[in-house]
Amino acid sequence: MTTKEYSNGEVTILWKPEKCIHSGICVKTLPKVYNPKEKPWVKPENASSEELINQVAKCPSGALSIKK
Repeated sequence: MTTKEYSNGEVTILWKPEKCIHSGICVKTLPKVYNPKEKPWVKPENASSEELINQVAKCPSGALSIKK
């Protein structure tokens, strides 16, 4: 399974595209971080590490996870 990594220097968001169910919770919760129309679509530098960790915990499919 493909895993893509996006880091802000403190925490790294891991994204598994094959697992993603496109619920949109990430985009609705942190639109400055997640923008599917841009590349890269995840910009973790646009939120605090705490905000990223809290948002990733809400991912219903488990496609997003955190590596510290």
